[in-house]
Amino acid sequence: MADPGMSDDGIHAVYVGGPPEQLSAPLLLAEYDPTWPQLFAREDERIRGALGDRVVRLEHTGSTSVPGLAAKPIIDILLVVADSGDEESYVPALEDAGYRLRIREPGWNQHRVLKGPDTNVNLHVLSDGCPEIDRVLMFRDRLRANLEERDLYERAKRELVEREWRYVQNYADAKTAVIEAIIARARGGDGDPVPPSR
Repeated sequence: MADPGMSDDGIHAVYVGGPPEQLSAPLLLAEYDPTWPQLFAREDERIRGALGDRVVRLEHTGSTSVPGLAAKPIIDILLVVADSGDEESYVPALEDAGYRLRIREPGWNQHRVLKGPDTNVNLHVLSDGCPEIDRVLMFRDRLRANLEERDLYERAKRELVEREWRYVQNYADAKTAVIEAIIARARGGDGDPVPPSR
């Protein structure tokens, strides 16, 4: 049976500073924009300026990091810090730089998400050593290196954006099977979907 993803209550429970925005229109997939890496570079500079050596790793992830792949025009960034659960060690400095904490998931890898001050950014924060880091980067790198996998993922996304979703998280959850299959093949497996640990 397919993983149904997060419930509405589960989605509401992790949001900080008000409920998540309900979708009132279909999701938009934009054709690849060569300025996306430049937008990431600007955020990279801003984040490093705010946190200095507290940045363990900073990576452009998500579909905007894969040349040629259509994407929602949101720059996904992975920030690795020593302990993502220790918000006091990094959130105030990022807030001073204009970011705002929107998602807190202590039960799933101490994951946090902040939104950017101007560019539409999802800044995902994980702790150094978290296994999800390798999964995210393996998926990105597989899409960058393998045109067939990139095309498969784009077809799945185009099919899913045609559906109606209450929250963006519902759309993200619906992509789980294809993402897990791609990660399994990147690891040398048979590509059968494996439910995520969330």
